[in-house]
Amino acid sequence: MASELEPEVQAIDRSLLECSAEETAGKWLQATDLTREVYQHLAHYVPKIYCRGPNPAPQREDMLAQHVLLGPMEWYLCGEDPAFGFPKLEQANKPSHLCGRVFKVGEPTYSCRDCAVDPTCVLCMECFLGSIHREHRYRMTTSGGGGFCDCGDTEAWKEGPYCTKHDLNTSETEEEEDPLVHLTEDMIARTYNIFAIMFRYAVDILTWEKENELPPDLEIVGKSDTYYCMLFNDEVHTYEQVIYTLQKAVNCTQKEAIGFATTVDRDGRRSVRYGDFQYCEQAKSVIVRNTSRQTKPLKVQVMHSSIVAHQSFGLKLLTWLGSIIGYSDGLRRILCQVGLQEGPDGENSSLVDKLMLCDSKLWKDIFNGFIDYVTDDHDREFSIADLSVQIFTVPSLARMLITEENLMTTIIKTFMDHLKHRDIQGRFQFERYTALQAFKFRRVQSLILDLKYVLISKPTDWSEDLRHKFLEGFDAFLELLKCMQGMDPITRQVGQHIEMEPEWEAAFTLQMKLTHVISMMQDWCALDEKVLIEAYRKCLAVLMQCHSGFTDGEQPITLSLCGHAVDTIRYCVSQEKVSIHLPVSRLLAGLHVLLSKSEVAYKFPELLPLSELSPPMLIEHPLRCLVLCAQVHAGMWRRNGFSLVNQIYYYHNVKCRREMFDKDIVMLQTGVSMMDPNHFLMIMLSRFELYQIFSTPDYGKRFSSENTNKDVVQQNNTLIEEMLYLIIMLVGERFSPGVGHVNATDEIKREIIHQLSIRPMAHSELVKALPEDENKETGMETVIEAVACFKKPGLTGRGLYELKPECTKDFNLYFYHFSRAEQSKVIGGEGEGILVNILQSDVMLCIMGTILQWAVEHNGYAWSESMLQRVLHLIGMALQEEKQHLENVSEEPVVTFTFTQKISRPGDTSSNSPSILAMLETLQNAPYLEVHKDMIRWILKTFNAIKKIRESSSTSPVAEAEGTIMEENSKDKDKAERKRKAEIARLRREKIMAQMSEMQRHFIDENKELFQQTLELDASTSTILDNSPMISDTPLIALGPEQTQVTEQRQIVTCILCQEEQEVKVDNKAMVLAAFVQRSTVLSKNRNKFIQDPEKYDPLFMHPDLSCGTHTGSCGHIMHAHCWQRYFDAVQAKEQRRQQRLRVHTSYDVENGEFLCPLCECLSNTVIPLLLPPRNIFNRLDFSDQPNLVQWIRTVTQQIKALQVLRKEESTFNPPSSENSESMIELQFPEGFRPDFRPKNPYSESIKEMLTTFGTATYKVGLKVHPNEEDPRVPIMCWGSCAYTIQTIERILNDEEKPLFGHLPCRQDDCLKSLTRFAAAHWTAASFPVVQEHFCILFASLVPNEKYGNLPCILDIDMFHLLVSLVLSFPALQCQDFSGFSLTTGDLHIFHLVTMAHIVQILLTSCTEENGMDQENPTGEEELAVLALYKTLCHCAGSALKEIPSGWHLWRSVKAGIMPFLRCSALFFHYLNGVPAPSEIQVIGANQFEHLCSYLSLPNNLICLFQENSKIMNTLIERCPKSGGDKSRAPTLCLVCGTMLCSQSYCCQTELEGEDVGACTAHTYTCGSGVGIFLRVRECQVLFLAGKTKGCFYAPPYLDDYGETDQGLRRGNPLHLCKERFKKIQKLWQQHSITEEIGHAQEANQTLVGIDWQHL
Repeated sequence: MASELEPEVQAIDRSLLECSAEETAGKWLQATDLTREVYQHLAHYVPKIYCRGPNPAPQREDMLAQHVLLGPMEWYLCGEDPAFGFPKLEQANKPSHLCGRVFKVGEPTYSCRDCAVDPTCVLCMECFLGSIHREHRYRMTTSGGGGFCDCGDTEAWKEGPYCTKHDLNTSETEEEEDPLVHLTEDMIARTYNIFAIMFRYAVDILTWEKENELPPDLEIVGKSDTYYCMLFNDEVHTYEQVIYTLQKAVNCTQKEAIGFATTVDRDGRRSVRYGDFQYCEQAKSVIVRNTSRQTKPLKVQVMHSSIVAHQSFGLKLLTWLGSIIGYSDGLRRILCQVGLQEGPDGENSSLVDKLMLCDSKLWKDIFNGFIDYVTDDHDREFSIADLSVQIFTVPSLARMLITEENLMTTIIKTFMDHLKHRDIQGRFQFERYTALQAFKFRRVQSLILDLKYVLISKPTDWSEDLRHKFLEGFDAFLELLKCMQGMDPITRQVGQHIEMEPEWEAAFTLQMKLTHVISMMQDWCALDEKVLIEAYRKCLAVLMQCHSGFTDGEQPITLSLCGHAVDTIRYCVSQEKVSIHLPVSRLLAGLHVLLSKSEVAYKFPELLPLSELSPPMLIEHPLRCLVLCAQVHAGMWRRNGFSLVNQIYYYHNVKCRREMFDKDIVMLQTGVSMMDPNHFLMIMLSRFELYQIFSTPDYGKRFSSENTNKDVVQQNNTLIEEMLYLIIMLVGERFSPGVGHVNATDEIKREIIHQLSIRPMAHSELVKALPEDENKETGMETVIEAVACFKKPGLTGRGLYELKPECTKDFNLYFYHFSRAEQSKVIGGEGEGILVNILQSDVMLCIMGTILQWAVEHNGYAWSESMLQRVLHLIGMALQEEKQHLENVSEEPVVTFTFTQKISRPGDTSSNSPSILAMLETLQNAPYLEVHKDMIRWILKTFNAIKKIRESSSTSPVAEAEGTIMEENSKDKDKAERKRKAEIARLRREKIMAQMSEMQRHFIDENKELFQQTLELDASTSTILDNSPMISDTPLIALGPEQTQVTEQRQIVTCILCQEEQEVKVDNKAMVLAAFVQRSTVLSKNRNKFIQDPEKYDPLFMHPDLSCGTHTGSCGHIMHAHCWQRYFDAVQAKEQRRQQRLRVHTSYDVENGEFLCPLCECLSNTVIPLLLPPRNIFNRLDFSDQPNLVQWIRTVTQQIKALQVLRKEESTFNPPSSENSESMIELQFPEGFRPDFRPKNPYSESIKEMLTTFGTATYKVGLKVHPNEEDPRVPIMCWGSCAYTIQTIERILNDEEKPLFGHLPCRQDDCLKSLTRFAAAHWTAASFPVVQEHFCILFASLVPNEKYGNLPCILDIDMFHLLVSLVLSFPALQCQDFSGFSLTTGDLHIFHLVTMAHIVQILLTSCTEENGMDQENPTGEEELAVLALYKTLCHCAGSALKEIPSGWHLWRSVKAGIMPFLRCSALFFHYLNGVPAPSEIQVIGANQFEHLCSYLSLPNNLICLFQENSKIMNTLIERCPKSGGDKSRAPTLCLVCGTMLCSQSYCCQTELEGEDVGACTAHTYTCGSGVGIFLRVRECQVLFLAGKTKGCFYAPPYLDDYGETDQGLRRGNPLHLCKERFKKIQKLWQQHSITEEIGHAQEANQTLVGIDWQHL
């Protein structure tokens, strides 16, 4: 530390450093009053060490605290140097068999679905991997922090409680020994003393309330005026509010404010200002004023620095105690005794009690520090109350607390006390529901969770005590339900729409939270008959109380119909108040079912209050609720807004229906079974408000004629349909245990069958559609195999279950859990119903008769087909029922079910209506009922069969034939239903087809001439293709004087914007392809390179590690250059307007020149011009004798020298004098070389402009600089982009083991062709001398030239980039050469030269082989030649190349090493010169090497190149270099380079180009030059990022056993890596499609645009 900076700090340091721990401990050992001594020591030193300034210095504080404060305590405790004392303790300690590991935030936890007693039983990773549960069905989740590993707890696991590490050794199990035996008496006493003092000090100081003075024994004389303004965490204010307020209050920067807020959120408090009292008080008042407007203000205190210091040390002490007791169980035992010892004030006065009762006042860090002795456990709004999970889920403890402490009652009463808002009837009221109340409500909900934990493990044996206390709790629970019965009542809005949506969510939240508790209460009751009977009586009594308050004001009326009369009350759902919440009625329904299931009712009828039951009272409210649903469905409650729609949705939703809708159905079934069915139906008609229609004859006719109002007619029709549906459900839904003879697995099977009959479903969808129990299990896995088959997923999508065909017979169209929409999607076919007398009651027959009559006289009435369909269904059910009765006739002497007789009787004499049977016979032939015909026929057939049975049964037993008839019948009935559906579908299809063909005809008539043209065109195009210029027998050669001559095809293309066609010609207007240029590190072998100053960087030579290239991709869509220009201007203008309106990002960044392709919306940022092969334009006549390589090199070298001299003269710029002209004479120009010649640019203006546009774009993106078309680096970047793109495509083809040609998608093919041709033509648009200069330097890297020094060595050049740059810059030199050397000769020589250099590279870097490889390998000429070359190299390189490997090994290395280069070259020359590829390279086969060599006109034995040109060898070798000489919350893995990062947390933000960005965004700039692929480990999500504003999430490559991904680990099924999907992500990266993928995702999903990707 610099002395002049902080003299005071240094001064303090000295006095502290002289303090010796050993001496202090010695002093304490002698002391008589130890407490006083220790306190004095603390009072003196703590304020000197902690809190010395505005910013905390934790390292310094911790070091000093250890030295001055904790050191003496450790000495005192051990009685010797702690460095020796603690290890001794550790050796003597015996490990516990309980794991007890405390989870940190985000740590993985594992639960076993087969063996865990409840879902809160979890294992840490280490225990899990060593346990038997690995092989079971386990679930993984990430911990929210807190919580313990339950390994070794026998009450938590049904089997396998121990992992291999914690397994009990049999010897230890005899007795639990006292851990204190390992400690000496003396040590126990010392430990006791010091623990007692320190623990008391920590608790006192942390629960200290005064802000300005310390406890008396810690006060010191002469206090300074230094204070802290301390901000505390609360759960009401958001990050943003706090940050904003702090910026105002303590005028800090936003960054500092974010830092403060993060610390407050993490530790619970943070000082935001340090200074004298006045200064801090002022900040406090600003904060309070700013945050008190909406809610209660943020908590701020001005505290004296010494208090803060002591509190900081108190925290440190708790951590220290935690670490000390880790050394030995004996010390842990002592600390527990100290903590739990009763204090002087009797009850609740031990230190632990004190801490717990202060819980709400403390700030986070303390609880964390205390609960688990881990001070950094943030995140969960941690409160000691969270211990409830730990305590209540232990079955023995929970039982004890229920019996001794009356736990259930306590929890429920506490809960009730918190919800104070009630209405006059005492029901909960959530209307005025402010943010603060909502927050409190959330807080209180945790109590329900506690109740759930208590009930989770069910008792096996009941003691009297437990019964008594459980029923007491049950009473309290009924009180709670009573407050919910009828809450949130609603009244139908008539006339105008409701103004304010009422608050409905709170009530449903409560209902959902209680669902499991209600189910578990019933489960507990079911376990003991006495409890069940008692609970039933209590529940009934409470229901009576609820009802007694309801009836007033509703007058009694009498209904009569068909000779039956019933007394009821007048009540209209559509006029009075009605509520969906009826938990008491529903609980009673549940208990009633349990009674019948356990047969208690038959054993002890005298114990049950059955006489008090009034069935009309029981059914009243559930019926109202179902009528409400029917009316909402009929559209009568439209004006009540969405809140009602949502309530109805949840009422049927799988989360709530078990305790809502299902129980209402059960309650009605109970009512029906106890009442006269006629009475029941009359009450039902009355509640459905349909009584009038059915009770007055001809009402329907009058009604429909008077009422022209279509709405009302429609409403009534829907209501009748809904009522019939309800009757079908009541009669047919006997599939719940206790109502019918089935068990729970049958019920689940049936649910699954009906879900899968809608469509095949994925595992997770099915799980969502089935009800969960309190352990989050649905029981699906046990039965799914029986009813469905699993189909594995492909590359995308997920695995699906499909229904087995044999299960369709169990299907029922009127299944009661189908929503209306689902009902219309399902496949037909019906199962059997189990029925009751309701079907043959007079009122039912009257209803059926009336509806059938409407159908017969179908013109006069308002009726609907689905109404009729339901009636037919009911008649079918009744006939099936009667048939079953008759078949079992031997057991029942009298058949009471006589439906057939009743339907053959005519109706009332008054209305002389025909019998139901007669009407069915009439309807059978009605033309307007085509679809129902089969069903009606089936009914009549069944009717006759039953009649026969009846007749024969009076004389003889049933004949065999009838049995078979019955089977056929049920099949017919299925068929009928299917046929009806098919018929409807057929009619609909025919109608659509007719419409379409009509439209088609119309169109053809209008555009006759178009169709003629198309036909002619088709004929002509086919002829062109046939005469393609392919000569099969001559070998194809891509370059050099032997190059195969190809006649260029005319290329006619269409612009996607204006649809005009145009031929691609040199002098035409430019046509362009949309393209996307991006920097790329896909091929990078070194990600740590970073261009320091892009303005000065020279990209002429590419290093072979390809650390960062420029890639160009295109979607292949073609436009006119001017059309594109117009389109892009429009995009820009639109963007400017949009920016003024909205402030969100689009998926493309217009400022960077980005736009979406107008056709396919592919992200693009520039355009490539379409050109003809440029070489043909510049290639002059060929002469027969072309120079060989050595001559050519000589010539080129001379030409370069000549240019250098000229340049030099131009730069000196002297007037021509005599000596000058002399030097000119000296300089003999090589023959035919005209350096003053400038070739004419053949391209049209528009093409030239596009050449510049694309070149500049590549330069701008590739170097990350401002565009500048004059910059000499522009051509280099263009050549580089061409070379890099070819290299990436070669790598992709190689990785996928595809042949080089013939397998590229056409967009890549077009892109490469255009890119290569563009790069070859770009020199015409660049400055001429610049390109010549580039060529000279590039050439000098292979053929040395004294003028160009310090060029990179041969091993530091990527040869393919060099080849492309040389070939494409050579025309600039060659066009001035009129000696008759052709351009192609130059290409060939350049290619040979570079290939030789590459072979030298390979040989210099080839590793020596393993010995013993070369004995059996033959040595051909290639091997001998390469060996000779290697020896020459060794000779030049001196000591660097030691061993001489075999020729075979060397030749193999050369062949393998040069393949990628040859493949890239083949692609390059193919696109440059347009020579088609020979068919051999278009397939994968042997001898690829030879075919490539012939295509590229290389000798097969590459070493010949060196033998023919021995001189060059030396020039290459002259330049050879080897001649001797805080924990992360969101860990994220970079899938490109494997770095682990921390995403999305304020702590890891860095600054990039002046903006704060998250770790991932910053990493993309170094690793992927702006593009990145990350795996967010804990969310199991793949994240794609591009730049700062673009990103999207992508499906992860991990699947569970059901072929589904699990983003966010919500389901927790075990996941496995899917290789194919991982390959797919790899391929996206290799093909540079990440940016495009993000673009498409953002266009498709607008929410992605709003995410701040740069913070990830």
